[in-house]
Amino acid sequence: MNQPAALAGFAPAPVAARMHNHGAHMVKVAMQSGHDLFARPGSMVAYEGFVQYEANPPAVRQMASQWLTGEQNPLMLCRGDGLLYLADYGADVVCLNLNEESLSVNGTNLLAFDAHLQWGVERVKGLAKFAGQGLFNVGVRGTGWVALTSRGAPVVVDCGRGEDETYVDPDALVAWSSGLKMKGKRSMKASALIGRGSGEAYQIAFSGQGFVVVQPNEDSTDRIRVRG
Repeated sequence: MNQPAALAGFAPAPVAARMHNHGAHMVKVAMQSGHDLFARPGSMVAYEGFVQYEANPPAVRQMASQWLTGEQNPLMLCRGDGLLYLADYGADVVCLNLNEESLSVNGTNLLAFDAHLQWGVERVKGLAKFAGQGLFNVGVRGTGWVALTSRGAPVVVDCGRGEDETYVDPDALVAWSSGLKMKGKRSMKASALIGRGSGEAYQIAFSGQGFVVVQPNEDSTDRIRVRG
């Protein structure tokens, strides 16, 4: 059956890379045997070919006790040959190709990543005394693909363009290069203008060579935190 002309613009594009966007809210992954993928459970919206899923695989069970999003099965293992389409409730999707790089990601913004990448839940050091909370992220490192979600179209800030520091509201943070230097800053005068709290404003300052991914949303309910 021929595709109606009105739908032609929504057809899948030819495969150009292991992972790339189909529109702003979906990612297409070219699956191959031996190149497995970790993805958020429930994120599969369609697939072509032969793709299998394994919930709570051993590698994830080892990390489950440290995963602080409240999800017992935070990842599923995908394997097979074909095309896999992933999405997360209409959130914007960003695809990153790491080249022997490290990335620190808010766990609820992590949609999918190549299973051969090294990963683990890690505490972001040196910030609890400013924020009043311990901040935990998922560290991903190596060479491979990572898909992130964002509540709205994100901005990727290059922190290596000058000597000035880049300041970010922690509730808007999606991910950052692990090699960046970071420190907390409190601002009494800006407390009524920045963030959602009624107390003093708090920002994270980044400096060095790398980038920060920021979403246009400051909802802190999904931040991976525990009381420190």
